[in-house]
Amino acid sequence: MKMKILVVDDEPQIRRQLKIGLEGYGYEVLTAPNGADAIIQTAQQKPDMLVLDISLGSEPDGIDVCRRLREWSKTPIIVLSVHGEDKTKVDALHSGADDYLTKPFSMAELEARIQAVLRRVAVEPSSNPQAEIHIGELYINLANRVVKVAGEEVHLTPTEYDLLRLLATHPGKVLTHRTILMEVWGGEYSEMSHYVRVFVNQLRKKLHENPSRNVRYILNEPGVGYRFVSPESAS
Repeated sequence: MKMKILVVDDEPQIRRQLKIGLEGYGYEVLTAPNGADAIIQTAQQKPDMLVLDISLGSEPDGIDVCRRLREWSKTPIIVLSVHGEDKTKVDALHSGADDYLTKPFSMAELEARIQAVLRRVAVEPSSNPQAEIHIGELYINLANRVVKVAGEEVHLTPTEYDLLRLLATHPGKVLTHRTILMEVWGGEYSEMSHYVRVFVNQLRKKLHENPSRNVRYILNEPGVGYRFVSPESAS
């Protein structure tokens, strides 16, 4: 089976060149003209890798696409850019890119980078969360940041969503108060465990948890943290 690569660039000529070049190396190549389409195709087509231009002509740009995808996907990403400055490279890597290639480059170099990244990924544990999560009446679309309960969309604040996403992408695993604070709020909040309690309570209300009907998604581990129910325990 051919390795599937998604090429993301806002310039049609570059998309065509990369598609033809990579197909010449035996890859199946999909293309996307913008970041929003790239996120959707990653969720639906499940490519084995993204080759992503960092400076897309519309929002989200390449950095934002990396951040959005890393909320739920471990699909390898090679970022392309005309900028060779260290800060740009560092920003891309911090946002979740696996490698960085400065334009202009040869197809041989790009293919070599692809093979190097794929070799690294092959020895890592494969625990890629799904783009969609269904547990009971709760539905979470991680690609589009949509949350529904019993078919009705739930409006969450950015912090509430980040908290739910963190918990839901680690089903059955106990996350400590400190871990949650570091991931959602940042290191300067690492001792403020009351933040977590307040926001978990808000989430429980919005998700219509009802312990009397055995409808629970976020479980309390006293003195430790919280655990999102696993699909097996929910069923």
